[in-house]
Amino acid sequence: MTKEQKNSKVDILTLYMDFVIENQTKPLDVAEFCQRVNLEETDFYIHFKSLKKVEKAIFKELFINSLEVLSESEEFTSFDKKNKLISLYFTFFENLNLNREYILIALKGCKNQFKSLGTFSSLKKSFMSFVDNLDLSESILPVDGLEKIQRKLINESAWIQMFLTIQFWLEDTSDSFEKTDIFIEKSINTSFELIENKFLKNAFDFGRFVYKEKFQKSTT
Repeated sequence: MTKEQKNSKVDILTLYMDFVIENQTKPLDVAEFCQRVNLEETDFYIHFKSLKKVEKAIFKELFINSLEVLSESEEFTSFDKKNKLISLYFTFFENLNLNREYILIALKGCKNQFKSLGTFSSLKKSFMSFVDNLDLSESILPVDGLEKIQRKLINESAWIQMFLTIQFWLEDTSDSFEKTDIFIEKSINTSFELIENKFLKNAFDFGRFVYKEKFQKSTT
C-alpha cells in the first residue's frame, strides 16, 4: 500500500489488527503505527483521534458485522426476543473466535479485570441499543412510574452478562470454545427465566395494589 492511497476507516482497522498480530504487541503511538504500516498520519486522524479509539472501534465493528449477518437471515426476524439475543451472542462470539489472536494481545493484562471496560465502551453502546430495541422490560415490572428505571436496570444487567461472557471466553480453552457456547445458553436461559417469572410479576402486582390502596388513598 503506498502513501498516496487514501485509507478508509475499515482499512485502518485492518492495518491495526494486522500490525498487532504480526508484532505480537500494540504500537506505542500513532506515529510509530503509521510509519510501520506506511500510512499517512493525516489519513489516520481523518477517522480516529487516537489508537485507543481504533481499539474501541474494532470491537464495535465486530458487533455491527454480527448484526449485519443476522439481518440477512429471514429466519432471524421471526425469532422471539430470547432467540434473537442468543443468535446475536453466537454470531458475535464466532466473530471473536475468528479474531481471537488479535483480541488476546489487545486485551493482554485485562483478563478478569475491569480495565477492559473502556475498550468495550463503543461495543457497549451498540449492544445496549440492540437490547433496548428488544424491549426486554415490557410488562415485566408493572409499577407505575418505574418504566424507565426497570428498562435501564434490565439493559445494564444484559450488558454485564455480555461482559462476563467475554471474560469467560477469554479463559476458555475447550475445543471449539464449546464451554462458552454452554455458558451463553445457560446464562441467557436463566436470565429470561428470572425476567419472565410469574411469581415476580405477581409480587409486583400485589405490591402495586397495596401501594394504591394504602398510600394513594391516604393522600386523597
